Amino acid sequence: MKPEKLLIITYYWPPAGGPGVQRWLKFVKYLPDFGIQPIVYVPENPTYPIVDENLVNEVSDKAIVLKHKIFEPYQLASFFSKNKTKKISSGIIPNQKRQSFLDKMLLWIRGNLFIPDARVFWVKPSVAFLEKYILENDIDTIVTSGPPHSLHLIGLELKHKLNVKWFADFRDPWTTIGYHKSLRLSNYAAKKHKKLERQVLNAADTIIVTSNTTKTEFHHITNKPIEVITNGYDTENVVKQAMDTKFSLAHIGSFLSDRNPQLLWESLVELISEIPDFGSHLEIKLIGAVSQEVFETIDQFGLNPYLNNLGYVSHSEAITHQRKSQVLLLIEINSEDTKSIIPGKLFEYMVSGRPIVAIGPNGSDFAEIITNTNTGVFFDYSEKMKLKSVLLGFYNQFLEGKLQSNWIGLQQYSRKSLTANLVELIANPKSSI
Repeated sequence: MKPEKLLIITYYWPPAGGPGVQRWLKFVKYLPDFGIQPIVYVPENPTYPIVDENLVNEVSDKAIVLKHKIFEPYQLASFFSKNKTKKISSGIIPNQKRQSFLDKMLLWIRGNLFIPDARVFWVKPSVAFLEKYILENDIDTIVTSGPPHSLHLIGLELKHKLNVKWFADFRDPWTTIGYHKSLRLSNYAAKKHKKLERQVLNAADTIIVTSNTTKTEFHHITNKPIEVITNGYDTENVVKQAMDTKFSLAHIGSFLSDRNPQLLWESLVELISEIPDFGSHLEIKLIGAVSQEVFETIDQFGLNPYLNNLGYVSHSEAITHQRKSQVLLLIEINSEDTKSIIPGKLFEYMVSGRPIVAIGPNGSDFAEIITNTNTGVFFDYSEKMKLKSVLLGFYNQFLEGKLQSNWIGLQQYSRKSLTANLVELIANPKSSI
């Protein structure tokens, strides 16, 4: 039976920027259309690495938002280096060979003293606050969203105390998430992560994940039902603008050190050398947080003259750039652990009407989505010649004024359709295997 109220426990909420906030901001937007009152529990004084004040205006006026104070050690760690702390908090971790003593110290502290993450101190006060609220307001269904995965520990405690129906939503995996190996974990810390992961996966009534690979991974840990609900796109009120006059390749979002695609830079250098006027048309647009290693590599390849680094922009501005750039770049780390990652921006990319050039490990979940929707071309890290050929083909279509994406079957990824799937799951959860 569908609940009348749904308590959602999440860390990222407006004015937080970046991809982590979008999933539940949009679910909350559409839940009232299906007769469910969303109640959102968030920190009162969070340390967000990215802030987008414009997103505050997107919060549904039908949502009840509860706030409770949080203590975060990032507030103390910033005493040593505010910039380094902010980058680690947002997942931008320096290459291991280039880490300073301070980098190593901060990573060791983050990985070994705060398990599962630096928001763990919010667990006990949140349980005390929410236990009372749940009983007083007759709530029987909760959702926890991670990362940060410490929020699942709130769900774990509330399940034990009140036996509420609990859905644990994993936007990313836990112990196989890309940066986990960079945290310099001791054997004790690594085992504790694994133990907590097992406890959460085996105590939640239902696990929600964003990719089939994560579903398969978790099936080796639990026999609880696991359902895939991907991220998606929403209808956006974007003023139509003229397309970029340059052959712009735009990467929007965090450009991490390990996402540094040598095959892309090599392809562009060769095309500049081989194709007359290619260089005069080329523009590399980077929008969002970019690691120093990426900038240095672009410089080493002699591509600085073509670089347009716009830094972080609001979500609405990012959508505008998605619609006006000629080609959109989607790059994932070349690792077994990242095959399950389906970047949230993929779905906004797909509905933009611009062709996607996607680079990632062979067997990536998002490769199948791009292929099935005809929204771009996927390349693994061994396919430089194929990438170069496709870039040249896109360039020729650009010169002819014919470059665009002819997508198919995107409606299944609309935020409202995905919310309908969520409501159906909550109303009719499956039994354990």
